[in-house]
Amino acid sequence: MRKGPDTMYEIRNLRLSFPDMAHKPLFGAPPQIEILKGLSFDIPKGVVLGIVGGSGSGKSTLGRAMLRLLEPSSGTIRFDGTDITHLSEPELRPLRRRFQMIFQDPMSSLNPRRQVHGLIAGPLRLHGMEDVTGRVSRALDMVGLPQNFATRYPHELSGGQRQRVGIARALALEPDFILADEIVSGLDVSSQAQVLNLLSQLVDELRMTLAFISHDLSVIRRLCTRVLVLHHGKIVEQAETAALFDAPAADYTRELLAAIPLPDPYQEWA
Repeated sequence: MRKGPDTMYEIRNLRLSFPDMAHKPLFGAPPQIEILKGLSFDIPKGVVLGIVGGSGSGKSTLGRAMLRLLEPSSGTIRFDGTDITHLSEPELRPLRRRFQMIFQDPMSSLNPRRQVHGLIAGPLRLHGMEDVTGRVSRALDMVGLPQNFATRYPHELSGGQRQRVGIARALALEPDFILADEIVSGLDVSSQAQVLNLLSQLVDELRMTLAFISHDLSVIRRLCTRVLVLHHGKIVEQAETAALFDAPAADYTRELLAAIPLPDPYQEWA
């Protein structure tokens, strides 16, 4: 059943497997390891969805499948009404500008030989957008970086500043959807707070649709309006953020909540 115009993503029975090369027989194809096991959910426009789970839960694989960096084994992915499940790369190219990703490690996703201006301008030129210099300038303003940072190289920036460049690069394309994959996990507490405050501000100002992947429910609580909990490639719970923290339905969700460090050991999440 097709969703209405207010749905950004519609995902049904999504499955994705990888070949298990560690157990490949001498002859024949290797066995398959199923990573995503029949996931179904929607992301309405304007929602900030938190995708949370432990290591190996499949959350990053899900994110890459949503952006069609990985092709699903079966199921369907609809982006703003368009079935992108098995589109070829030439067919996906016109859509690439509309969904963008902010990566976990900005040092590995930012070309160390290019200045900040070139890092942000490159995708703009690739997609044939006009007023590249103006768009780069506005993107730097949006993420709170001075204009003279345009001539700096990634190694001249702090971790938090590099992550802001990654955010600016995504925002400059004016996408409809952004996937942020563990983007604060490698930052110190102060930089984490600054990046989360920035994202919260941008979500409010730009009415973005955002999926935020994290293993940390305290980060999810700070930013997201809705939460999807993954465990071993399956959805064990999805709920509004406040409801999930007040009354988690799944045992695994309660385990994740219990693992969050609290300033007072006798305090409970309210």
